[in-house]
Amino acid sequence: MSAQEPSSAPPTPPAPPVSLAALLSRRDLGLRLLAGPPDAAVHWVHTSEMADPYPYLLGGELLMTAGVQLPDPATYVERVVAAGAAALGFGVAPVYDTVPAALVAACERHGLPLVEVPPQTPFTAVARAVWRLMAEARHRELRRVTEAQQSLAVAAARPAPVPAVLGALASRLGGRAVLYAADGTPYAAAGRELPDGAARALMDLAGVLGPRPGGPASASGEGGDGLRLAAYALGGGDGLTLGVATESREPGDHTIAGVAVVLLSLLTAPHRGADVSARDTALVRLLLGTPPQEAAAALDPGPWTVVHAHGGDGTPFAAPSLAAALGTALLDAGGTGSSGTGATEPDGTPVSVRLLLPASSPVTPQPGWTLGVSAPVEAHDLATGDAQAARALRRAEAGRTGLVRHRPAGFGGLMDEAEAAAYARTVLAPIGEPLTETLRTWLSLHGSWDRTAVALDIHRNTVRQRIARCATLLDMDLDDANVRMELWFALGRV
Repeated sequence: MSAQEPSSAPPTPPAPPVSLAALLSRRDLGLRLLAGPPDAAVHWVHTSEMADPYPYLLGGELLMTAGVQLPDPATYVERVVAAGAAALGFGVAPVYDTVPAALVAACERHGLPLVEVPPQTPFTAVARAVWRLMAEARHRELRRVTEAQQSLAVAAARPAPVPAVLGALASRLGGRAVLYAADGTPYAAAGRELPDGAARALMDLAGVLGPRPGGPASASGEGGDGLRLAAYALGGGDGLTLGVATESREPGDHTIAGVAVVLLSLLTAPHRGADVSARDTALVRLLLGTPPQEAAAALDPGPWTVVHAHGGDGTPFAAPSLAAALGTALLDAGGTGSSGTGATEPDGTPVSVRLLLPASSPVTPQPGWTLGVSAPVEAHDLATGDAQAARALRRAEAGRTGLVRHRPAGFGGLMDEAEAAAYARTVLAPIGEPLTETLRTWLSLHGSWDRTAVALDIHRNTVRQRIARCATLLDMDLDDANVRMELWFALGRV
């Protein structure tokens, strides 16, 4: 391999650097710092016994040597520093019994960290430890970025997505996030307030980008009080700019900010205005007491499909992922679980969400979810679709199938829904949960004790006791097919 002069901006590997202090803390290596600061950033390890290693270094290395060719320690250290090495590791034995004092003095004079490597520690062990620390740091960075991406995506699905995304970004980076309009005025902001000087510096940095065609997409700088500043131009063509101020700059910060830029660009893009404005108008009208039929006039008349879904993987990202898979942004993740906390319960158990999508969009089974799908309904009749999807979801869960669609035909459709629901409440009034759910599951599984026990995760004797209790409280013979039919009819309407 030919030798090359190191450039002024040496390339670095696709992994975060390792602090020299982290390497020194490894007791199994027995390393000892003899000179220089312990907080140097090590990008890689290189071993060389050349008298002048300068042509072979890229910068950022922990250079390892046993001093086979060390005619002049002062000149050697000068060349190592000029090459941009992060630190020097000197192996004791077989050439030297101790680290030369002249080498220690030269490193101290130039501020180059000098590490003593004991005889029992091979250079390869030091290199392996650096790679391992790098892998651990990379894993932590990827996990942090992934968690931030999920947090930002969940924020983008909230009713006020732009402030929510800025809040999530400021929280993840531990600083301040500001969205500036094309004229430089703050459009929205979140996070800790900045000192006046830092706030002006961030605004000025955002102004460097501006709406100029072909201008830079990002810029960085320093603010007062040691703050790190960064600005990013949004891609909506309307001159919006994102400014971020943090106390430090961590690996992955740029990636996290990039995700926020993409989401904010989509949320503020001009082509979203008409649809979002129409939906917001309809919502405001409903909140102000306008009858649903009148508020629906502000929406696309449809037809629409209402979907009730139960399941997910227990993460906050589950509901938005389902909405994306079904191709809709109209998601109610308020949840119908026992705690009403949203897409996940505190213990990670699944909950229910509701979605609205055009009837022309196909609804297919989704892994980890149970879906109930309404018949196509017009905008003014969404309440009917909501009730249909709820009943379809109950049938899907009772039958342990992934997707059930509303069936408008059958004897049930011949009876008035309100009258049927009132009758069902009267019939089932003597029993409550968990008896109602046990009875529903038992009937859906054709009276099988074992299958019901598995479905409810209880003992088969508990199933028998609950069904016997139902028969006593209802005063009905549950072995009678007509009784079972009537109860099934009633359970489908509560």
